[in-house]
Amino acid sequence: MEEEPLLVDISQGVATLTLNRPHALNALNHALRSALLARLRDLDAREDLRAIILTGRGRAFCAGLDVKELGASGQSVAENVEATDLGAALAGLKTPVIAAVNGLAVTGGFEITLACDIVLAAESAWFQDTHAKIGLLPGWGLSQRLSRVVGPYRAKEISLSARKVTAREAAEFGFVNRVVPDDSLMTEAFALAQSVAQWPATHIWRLKSLIDRGYSMSLADALQFEAREAQRLNRDVRLRDRRL
Repeated sequence: MEEEPLLVDISQGVATLTLNRPHALNALNHALRSALLARLRDLDAREDLRAIILTGRGRAFCAGLDVKELGASGQSVAENVEATDLGAALAGLKTPVIAAVNGLAVTGGFEITLACDIVLAAESAWFQDTHAKIGLLPGWGLSQRLSRVVGPYRAKEISLSARKVTAREAAEFGFVNRVVPDDSLMTEAFALAQSVAQWPATHIWRLKSLIDRGYSMSLADALQFEAREAQRLNRDVRLRDRRL
């Protein structure tokens, strides 16, 4: 009998979600996708949780969709995964998500890291988009999020060649915040999550939303949007009531 596909630990306002199919490189089968979606919804509704860490057990962060399960289903990829867009689910959370990439993050695994808010990578981690190799198109946002971070030329190099990108390269390219020693990854991720969790939840949610919504606009529209939101929400703030 297979273990629970997703492990959950909650401590000091931080929830750590661990993909728990190490024998399959944490490939996203139906059970794991469903469990992850349900847990993300539940955790995002809790006001006592202010940050989420997403990581993998074993030597992989996530190898993407479970190809063996998809092949045995007799259905198309779209029929299998259309109701479980993990990219949209992660990006749509109001709670900040930190990806702690402990090993390989391939295709679907790469996509979900790009949908997180902050990405830390172990020195041994690496990323790869194999959509070209397996004859599929990304459906969880990889082609659009990656190109917006690294630019279209570099995104095409990564996706069209299907080459591996090291953690160091990923940090240089801008889709990893920083690289840390393998044995320090979870310590660093938890410390970062706590630095977020120390602030009032509603304010963290508003700041995250302000950045995300503004990033999808032109600069002129985003500046106007920020000014409107600041005028609306800052009206009742008195600095003498806040720590500076």
